[in-house]
Amino acid sequence: MPSPSFTVPGMSVKDASQVIDHLQDRLVALIDLQLTLKHVHWNVVGPTFIGVHQMIDPQVDAVRVMVDEVAERIATLGGSPDGLAGNIVKTRSWDDYELGRADVLAHLGALDQVYDGVVSSHRDVIDALEPLDKVTQDLLIGAAAQLEQFHWFIRAHLENEGGRLSTQDAGSEREAAVAASTPGGNG
Repeated sequence: MPSPSFTVPGMSVKDASQVIDHLQDRLVALIDLQLTLKHVHWNVVGPTFIGVHQMIDPQVDAVRVMVDEVAERIATLGGSPDGLAGNIVKTRSWDDYELGRADVLAHLGALDQVYDGVVSSHRDVIDALEPLDKVTQDLLIGAAAQLEQFHWFIRAHLENEGGRLSTQDAGSEREAAVAASTPGGNG
């Protein structure tokens, strides 16, 4: 992404450029998450589908707000946010969501992996922003708190009374989906 020619008062263009790069990465991740959540909303099936179907839409809406806030912060810092589909596919470091039509537990298992990746990378960027921009860091801290809560909502379906997650040993969305769907998978 080209360096901005201006930025907010009190920040160097060099620092703003680094912050914009971090934010662009988060923008791509959040747009992808929003689309993935809507995909799950449309493709979840099974006898308990309605609760998950209805749980996902508010998450989609909240992530959509996060997308807008991140994009507007990029613009505020003098950058040009890029949320176009081609850029998302070109710049992301992960593959498309692996499941289509699948039962509740399979989708929740896969979403556990998705949220784990998004939250972890958000936390990495929050740490990287420490010396650069506390305002942007605060924006992402607020988003991370909400994402962590959504992750908890997902994990509550995958946890047994002893606190073990059925997906804790999974290394991919597909493995998590299988582990979550396996009877007795919560150990």
